[in-house]
Amino acid sequence: MSLKENQRSGQECPLYTSVVASSCPTVSMMKSLPQRILKQALSLIAVCAILVPQTAVARSDAPHWIRLNSDHFSVVTDADEKRGRQVIVHFEQMRTAFAQLLMRDRINLPKPLDILGLRSEEEYEKFAPLKKGQTTPESVFFLPSEDRNYFVLNLTRDDGWSAIARDFALILLNYNYPATQSWFDEGFANYFSSLRLDGTHAQIGGDPQSFIGTLSTQEWMPMPALFSMSNDPASKQNSLFQAQSWIVIHYLLSQNKLSLAGTYFDLVENQKVPVEDAIQRAFDVTHAQFGQSVRDYFRVMAQAQQVSTKETKDSPIPNSPTIAVTGFEEIGSSLQQLPENEGQALVSEMSLRLPEHRDAGVADLESMTADPKRDHVIARRALAWNHLQKKDFDSAVEEFNKGAELNPHDPWLHYYLALLRQTRAKSKGSGIEGLPNMMQDLRLVLDWAPEFAAARAMLAMAQLEGGGTNAAMDSMRVAIRLSPRNQGYLLDMAQIYLAGKHWDAASALLERLKNSTDPQLAKSAREQLDGLPMLKKYGVMPQGASKPEAAAAPPTAPSSSSAPVPPSQTSTADDAEQTSTQAQPDRRPIQHLKGKLVSVDCSHSPLAVVTVASGTRVLRLRTENYQSLMVIGADQFSCSWTNRAVAINYRAGGKADGDLSSLELQ
Repeated sequence: MSLKENQRSGQECPLYTSVVASSCPTVSMMKSLPQRILKQALSLIAVCAILVPQTAVARSDAPHWIRLNSDHFSVVTDADEKRGRQVIVHFEQMRTAFAQLLMRDRINLPKPLDILGLRSEEEYEKFAPLKKGQTTPESVFFLPSEDRNYFVLNLTRDDGWSAIARDFALILLNYNYPATQSWFDEGFANYFSSLRLDGTHAQIGGDPQSFIGTLSTQEWMPMPALFSMSNDPASKQNSLFQAQSWIVIHYLLSQNKLSLAGTYFDLVENQKVPVEDAIQRAFDVTHAQFGQSVRDYFRVMAQAQQVSTKETKDSPIPNSPTIAVTGFEEIGSSLQQLPENEGQALVSEMSLRLPEHRDAGVADLESMTADPKRDHVIARRALAWNHLQKKDFDSAVEEFNKGAELNPHDPWLHYYLALLRQTRAKSKGSGIEGLPNMMQDLRLVLDWAPEFAAARAMLAMAQLEGGGTNAAMDSMRVAIRLSPRNQGYLLDMAQIYLAGKHWDAASALLERLKNSTDPQLAKSAREQLDGLPMLKKYGVMPQGASKPEAAAAPPTAPSSSSAPVPPSQTSTADDAEQTSTQAQPDRRPIQHLKGKLVSVDCSHSPLAVVTVASGTRVLRLRTENYQSLMVIGADQFSCSWTNRAVAINYRAGGKADGDLSSLELQ
């Protein structure tokens, strides 16, 4: 139809449907038009010129979400691909820098990490945490949660990487370094926050928070006082504590003494040696001499920098170490376009973890599920999680069922279903309903995320309740290896040992945990130690004592291999004699030793004899069943181990022999 025919029928250029260049008259078309029609055509061209750019802008501003995946991280953002790539590359490079600093070939990240990048200031402020009712000025926030961790970034600014690096270092330390004192974690995190990435290199060692000024103007704490400060909010807000911790880490790394810090922590944390003695034994100097060495190092460093306290903010340190990292172009990533409702649901799911934004997040998710076109499994599982926090189990189940109709393969849906079964059983003080289904859900989760420690630990306790003590041990060992600082997993392992009648292994763990800084956990460990003789004799804990998981929640199906038999039901003299023998507790103290594993003899398997040398001392330690021995630092015990640095717990027999309780590869 010609333009003239359009006019006669009352139509105009169809701008209301789709504005494209061919929809409006061109110059070649106008040459043959009458004057009256030409004027109208020129008016239409003017309208097209105005509307075409406006429409393009509207399209670029329309909600859109993408997910970028690299080898170790995933970023969800409503910004463009380039900005998302910058974020994911930065995280990969930080991971590489951390591994090189601590000389780690393997880096664990056993709790899923969600990285959300928001492209507008308005969107970020909508979800940012509040302090005294006001949005914080930071351009990034870290949000820890029981099931996963979040980093949320404001992509309109690029000034938050120091804070990200600090929190990221604390996460990785928690999963990849043994338990330490507060000064080490805080000092290392501050040191790592100075990381500067430039292409294929990273410089580290700068002064991220004017620490040089603090150390130059304030009187330092003695090293024993610094090392003894507790891990509480007051310490973290103490500027001298932060600065002094930073310079000690600076000194240890620059002087290649980080391995000696590991020796120090073994003495303090495992052998309970006083701080002053541990410093002298680990660093081969008195604590006063150690402190003076750190001061001398600081003086030389500060003089080389030649700056005042006002000029030290994030300034580079001369001769700072340089770390090689993979360049931007060499880090691969895949791109996935996400539907608008999926991206919005992921952000709203995160907001439920913030009390000040929870109500708004619930409202957003409910409006989404009310619209069949926008309903999504993420919204359903997020609402179910919120019900689960309030122990509203029926509402949670309803949301899970609706979510499963939308996507039955969503791994988080299966994880939360397992968590619901566990939480409901604990609240009722009963066994887990649908135990086989729970274990199936957890195996599906672990197929998706094999390093998910919480899922692995939950599977272990489910296996224990089902009577699979050995399977429970195997699963819990993996959880402990992935998250070595989680003392709750150690307590669960002690309960598994008790259920399997591995008394020595359980005693070693409980002895270690009875001095935990977690009061509730320490109380439970002490009660179980006190009740151990009665448990060994009668198969039950004393009334009022904390009970192992298997005793608190009876197996759904009885298992003859793990169910204790009361003495009144014994049928033979041999059984009675065995019960009498077991009733005598092993009163030999648990001893700790750090040394080198020389060899392992498994010629009488499952019995094994481990030869350990420490200085001039050589011990031959036996374990009745090496498959049941608690091993930390490896997936399982190996009869082929030789020349390995180890830390062991054992009960001495004579001067050169004894019974092995646990073994940790260093």
